[in-house]
Amino acid sequence: MNTTESRSTPATKEMRATDRAGFGGRSSRFWSVLAAVLFVPAAPAAGVLTLASERAGRCMTYGEQCGSPLPGWLFVWGVGLGGVACVVALAAPAVRVRRVALIAQLLAECVALMVILSYA
Repeated sequence: MNTTESRSTPATKEMRATDRAGFGGRSSRFWSVLAAVLFVPAAPAAGVLTLASERAGRCMTYGEQCGSPLPGWLFVWGVGLGGVACVVALAAPAVRVRRVALIAQLLAECVALMVILSYA
């Protein structure tokens, strides 16, 4: 064997395959940043959709039906957990940890958006 040839173990081959698959390695960092960036316009868009509903219109116009189905602290925790998971997905050295952090970030951001939409 030449000294210029690299030895590939099955683990490194698998790691390269997951990197190319779009969910492992650097790409999980990309998806984490993309999810965080897209959350910023998604939250006001969900707010506009909420304000366009009949219930929100009645609440703002007449003061009727102004109950909140989901508590506000759930939104705060969703955004906070999404931010922490984004930082973990960017800083963690292990691919598996980044994947779990990305999934946690996506779920937390979805919860925050659902809280906004629950006011409709």
